[in-house]
Amino acid sequence: MKASLHQRSRRAALLAASTAGIVVLAACSTGGGAGGESDAPSDDPFIVGTILPQTGNLAFLGPPEFAGVDLAVADLEAADFPFDIEQIDTDSGDTTTDIAIQSAGQLVDAGASVVIGAASSGVSFTFIDQFVDAGIVQISPANTSPDFSTYDDDGYYWRTAPSDVLQGRVLGNLMVNDGAANVAFLYINDPYGIGLADNAGAAVEAGGGSVVASVSYNPGDTNFSSQVSEILAASPDAIGILAFEETANIIPELVSTQGYAASQVYFVDGNLSNSYEFPEGTLEGAKGTLPGNPADDTFQDRLLEIDDSLTDFSYAPESYDAVILAALAAAQGGSTDPETIRDNMQSVSEGGTKCTDVAECLQLIADGEDIDYDGVSGPIEFDDNGDPTEAYIGIYQYGADNRYTLLTTEFGSLNE
Repeated sequence: MKASLHQRSRRAALLAASTAGIVVLAACSTGGGAGGESDAPSDDPFIVGTILPQTGNLAFLGPPEFAGVDLAVADLEAADFPFDIEQIDTDSGDTTTDIAIQSAGQLVDAGASVVIGAASSGVSFTFIDQFVDAGIVQISPANTSPDFSTYDDDGYYWRTAPSDVLQGRVLGNLMVNDGAANVAFLYINDPYGIGLADNAGAAVEAGGGSVVASVSYNPGDTNFSSQVSEILAASPDAIGILAFEETANIIPELVSTQGYAASQVYFVDGNLSNSYEFPEGTLEGAKGTLPGNPADDTFQDRLLEIDDSLTDFSYAPESYDAVILAALAAAQGGSTDPETIRDNMQSVSEGGTKCTDVAECLQLIADGEDIDYDGVSGPIEFDDNGDPTEAYIGIYQYGADNRYTLLTTEFGSLNE
């Protein structure tokens, strides 16, 4: 575990001592919250497991996601959540390792009430059955592969990020609306990359454009000269790079070596990062899409209190909301067992009294009211598949400093 991922003072000693890649945190609420209980049963804690990237090709997403989880736990404690909380953090790695499978096994053995993660769709597919078979709720803050919508998960899999049916639609429309008639995609050959390429390509063609090349690479690849040459041979007006940290090797080949204009390059959530170490101006003009309502200044400040080293806030709101929704489901059902959480997740996300503050939501539940939690990431109304039915997609652009800033957000429905 990397101690830099967590800055909260109560963790310092545990992190310094941890060598096994797993940290267990216990915090007792003072009781008297939702459900009218004075004390939570000591043997019935709300166990929050995380399986998020500390290593691997999405490691840059780990810090904001962990911070979102940590902040949610802190807010639940401050709101007098009626159950004791234990937090267990593990690494998801990526699809080139079996770290995630081992981490999932640890969380099953620990009897987690809910597991937050993974960030990568491909990684989640390596262990999702472990949680389904064990009857443990999994909520991903960043899985966007459309394949999860129809997965046989017995209702135990949920996500607070929208399917890439929506991000693909926004990305394809953005490229065409920017004037691209001939579009190409370079994508990672996994459920995430395939789903994005399919949906973005469909949007391009629906908008009157053409997909002139769609070229894949495999996880773990480091040389992209052949893929870049194949794409450039098709003379695209715009190129969508649907990738992870491999983008750090793709961009030098595409922009620096081959001379393709960065202003004609489009990123997605898997590679929209402020951590690239390129010469100044390398990414200037490039655009990208990122699901979720951008973290506002107030929420960013609160996250920085958790981890003052954060430079990126991607999927922190979705991570926060994942924990809060599971906690509200437990409070409404009166139990921390995963089946109760599963059976109340949809209910707390729709159809009742609107609430956004954790303490307010818990009090409404204690008063016997049905609630409709609207989170920091958006309205989060789940459908029967455990997918958000509507969501925001942010559109960003890189400046000369190789850092991206928000241009606009689009709000869309998955039911369109």
